[in-house]
Amino acid sequence: MIEITESAQNHFRQLLQSQGGDAVGIRVSAMNPGTPSADARLEFADAGDLLGDEWQVECAGFVLYVDAASVKFLDGAHIDISATATGSQLTIRAPNIKGKAPDAESSLAEQVIWLIESEINPQLASHKGRVSLDSIDADNVVYLRFGGGCHGCGMADVTLKQGIEKTMMAKIPQISAVRDATDHSSGSAPFIPR
Repeated sequence: MIEITESAQNHFRQLLQSQGGDAVGIRVSAMNPGTPSADARLEFADAGDLLGDEWQVECAGFVLYVDAASVKFLDGAHIDISATATGSQLTIRAPNIKGKAPDAESSLAEQVIWLIESEINPQLASHKGRVSLDSIDADNVVYLRFGGGCHGCGMADVTLKQGIEKTMMAKIPQISAVRDATDHSSGSAPFIPR
């Protein structure tokens, strides 16, 4: 299910020894699984932290506990640690963690949400902003709500028309238009004040 290289096992064993015996193993779980923002989290597992439904991967000198809800997303994962010029680099490759992009048979809402999470919000994050799907009307007009630094930003209209709408309409041809459903007067920390 999960492959852990010998060097990664050695690293985890040393980390556990440095904990003085409180931790019974390492726990791995998927954060935001099935979404483009998914990531894996590793943490020490104390006996009281375990729910009893975790999958256990027996390693040399310790147990890796896999959060039960994360199993299908972490199946086929590969954990490794390699030496770098500045120390070491732990890598977790989990090919199933982000799920799969919706296909053409998926609902318009599923396709829009995937596009927002995988392409649009990562770009808006540099301005501490984000958007979320508010609604889609019968004419396939998509209504978005701006949040974070985009909520109340003086450039929200430009971002919507020249960035988001162009991207969405190019990637999802069924969309007829993209509109802003945000009350920007209530924004408290805009990236560029109005």
